[in-house]
Parts: sequence; structure tokens; C-alpha cells
Amino acid sequence: MRNALASLTSRLVVTTVALVLLVSVLIGTVTTLAMRSYLTDQLDTQLNQAMSRVTDSGPVASWRGPLLGSSVGTVVVLSPDSGRPSGVLLDDDEESVRGPRAERLGSDVVGDLGTVSPDDQPHTVSLAGLGRYRVLVRTVPGGQVAVGLPSKGVDDVIGNLVWWEVLLALLAVAGAGGAATYVVRRQLRPLRQVAATAHTVAGLPLAEGEIAIAPRVPDSLTDERTEVGQVGSALNTLLVHVESSLAQRHRSEQQVRQFVADASHELRTPLTTIAGYTELARRRPDDAGAVRTALGKVEEESARMTAMVEDLLLLARLDAGRPLARDSVDLSRLLVEAVSDARVVAQDHRWQLDLPEESIEVTGDAERLHQVVTNLLTNARKHTPPGTTVTVAGTRTASGVRITVHDDGPGFPPDLVDTAFERFVRGDASRTRATTDGTPSGSGGAGLGLSLVHAIVSAHGGSVTLDSHPSSTTVTVSLPGLCRDSP
Repeated sequence: MRNALASLTSRLVVTTVALVLLVSVLIGTVTTLAMRSYLTDQLDTQLNQAMSRVTDSGPVASWRGPLLGSSVGTVVVLSPDSGRPSGVLLDDDEESVRGPRAERLGSDVVGDLGTVSPDDQPHTVSLAGLGRYRVLVRTVPGGQVAVGLPSKGVDDVIGNLVWWEVLLALLAVAGAGGAATYVVRRQLRPLRQVAATAHTVAGLPLAEGEIAIAPRVPDSLTDERTEVGQVGSALNTLLVHVESSLAQRHRSEQQVRQFVADASHELRTPLTTIAGYTELARRRPDDAGAVRTALGKVEEESARMTAMVEDLLLLARLDAGRPLARDSVDLSRLLVEAVSDARVVAQDHRWQLDLPEESIEVTGDAERLHQVVTNLLTNARKHTPPGTTVTVAGTRTASGVRITVHDDGPGFPPDLVDTAFERFVRGDASRTRATTDGTPSGSGGAGLGLSLVHAIVSAHGGSVTLDSHPSSTTVTVSLPGLCRDSP
């Protein structure tokens, strides 16, 4: 993150400096061109004035002497219609009180001026030994006249202007670089604070144990109206999700550890019973009654362990997404059979059944749906006192079927209502619970009964909810798909 910030700072500063340099170059170029055009126009005006003075002196053949009023450096070449061209250069004569003196031009300079087109338009020409000149050639009576003025003054001014522009551009670039560096670093300071929060969280031990991610981006840096605020707000949201996920993982690990302890205890009891009765049968092989009793207890405890292992195997298969059977299930008949079985097992409870006149059918796995209802009734039977009324109802809905199991027992402990369908959650703190006949409870003793209900219903695409209060507990199972009346 630090390298990324440094890179972002560098890019912003370089971009700012490049823009300042580009603007400086454009301004300097436009200024130079405008100044050169202005000075050249002034020089051309002087050139036209000099030409007027020459042409006003009379015909070419009668022109004599220096040009009064002309500046030093002026060149004049006369090309008569008959005769050889000749020219003069007005040079500075410090001893003369009459002004510049005329010096005859060499043939090479005269030849250079002779190449200029007589179109009465100024042209820039380099004259041998004299430098750059602005030259005007005009046709007059008796021949042609060429007048030139030196452009050294213009070139010197433009040269000085360019040097000043370069110097000012360098100063502007240096100032822009320093100012941009300060401003960018100041503006990115909140982003560095966000990065510092991320680094702090990255250094926390998150591998194991109960996780609490306390560091957060300050509220002042989470204003989503700004780019930095959007980053800060997103990071805080991410930290909340990470903390929630890690807390969930920790709870799952604790539940797994608790289940391992519970399952170990649940399995240890029947294993101890099996070992004891096996030892009894081994010591009293001739006692037929003792052997039959021992084999009966071994069979009973084996059935308990088998039921628990089958529950765990079913949960694993549902987690793996293995498909269930998709058959037509007579839900009304299933509920009647389940309630009838419950009446036989728990005669000290009052069992009521509420079904519509027409039979209800759904598509699903009949065996697993029967297990859902059985687990709910077993749960109501085990956790309510004798005399409790348990009402089982099946109804049609616009989108499927709803099964409700209601009892007027004491209800779930408040701290278990939200986690009742999680695996390995038990309604008491003891390792084992006893049924009415004093024997240990069977399937679901490790807290798998309601978790199996939730897993099976979810595999059918449905949902299950719990509403529990003292004297009123209702478990609602909703199955999707349109129900059909049986023929």
C-alpha cells in the first residue's frame, strides 16, 4: 500500500509538472510568435519608409549620395535598365556630423539581393558578411531598387525573450513540482491513515481463537461523498464481514468441539454397557438367562450407536448436496401415521391432528419427510411434561404446504431460540437425558434432531422456523411446490 501511495503521489506530481510545462511551452511559443510578428511588422514599416525615401530621390540613374533619414545598416541596390547594378551600405561614421556614411557593397551582396523577386513584398534574406536582412524590391522608372534593413535587432529581442521564457518555465516547473508534492501528500494523508488501519488489521492473529477486530477507519474518513471516504467505508464494511465470519467460524469450531465431547460421552455409555454385558456373558456362559439379557442390552446399545451414526451420515450426505428422492408423498397419511405412533409411545401426552378433508400431496422423499415429522414430535414429547397438548396441523398455501407442530409446554430456553436448528445444540447442560422409563435417550441426544429437520427441509427447498414462548411453542415447516389433491 505504501508503494502504491508513493507511486500515486509520483504520478500526480509528474502529471501536474507535465501540464505546467506544456502550458508554459504553449504560452512561450504563442508569445514568441506574436512578438516576432509585431517586431517584423515594425521592421517592414521602416523598410517601406526607407524604400519611399529612395524612390522619392528620382530616377535610378540620377540617384546620388547617402540616404538622409535612413538608419545605420540600411542597404540599397540600384539596378538600372542599362548598366551594372551597384549598392551601398549605410555605416556608422563617428567622425561625420552628417550622419551615416555610405560604403559600396561587394558583388556577392549585390548578387544576393538580385535574387529577390521584385514583387514589392518584404523578404528575409541572408547577406554574405552582413547577416539576416528584410529586403524589399520595387520596380521604378529606369530600373529596380532593392532596400534592406538588418533583422538583428528583432533576432536579438526574440532570443532574449526565449531565454527568459525558458528560465521562467523552469522556475514554474520547479515551483509546480514542489507545490504539487506538498498538496498531493496532504490530500493523500487520509488514504495513508486508511492504509495504516489495514496494516494494523493484517498484523492481528486471526488464525485461531475468538477473534475481535477492533481497529476501524475513523468516521471522519468514511464520508462516501469523497473517494477516500468510499475506500474507508468499504474497508470498515469488509472488516465487519470478516469479523462476523471469523466469529461464526469460532462458534462452529466450539460447536464441533462440544459435539465431539458429547458424541464421545454418548458413545462411551453404550460401549461401556456392551463391554459390561459381554464380560457378564463370558463369565457366566452356562447361565442362559444372563446371556440372553446381555445380548439384549448389547443389541439395544448397538441400535443407539447405529442411529447416531446414521444421523451423522445423513447430515454429511445432505451437506454434500446428494439429491433426495422425488416421489409423490401423501402428506396427510404421513402425519396420521406419525401422530398415531406418538400416541402409542407417549400416552401421557394429548395428541391432536388438524388436517383438511382432502388429502395433501407433495413431491419429495417420503422417508425423510417422515423423519422430519417424527423428530419434531419426539422433540415435543421429550421436552414437555406429561399432560402437554401437542397439535399437528397440515395446510395448503398458495405456494406449497405448511406443517405446524404446536405444544403448550414450557417452551425453549430464550438463549436457544435463535440457535435451535444449529447442529450439536442441546437443550440441557447434561451429557445424557433420560426418558420416562429411565433409559438414556436415543437419536438426537447429541443435539442432532432439529438440525436434521432443518437440513432435510432445506434439501427439499423449504424452510423451518421456531416461535417459542412459555406455554406456546410452534415449529413451522414450509415446503415449496404446488400441492395437489389426491385422486
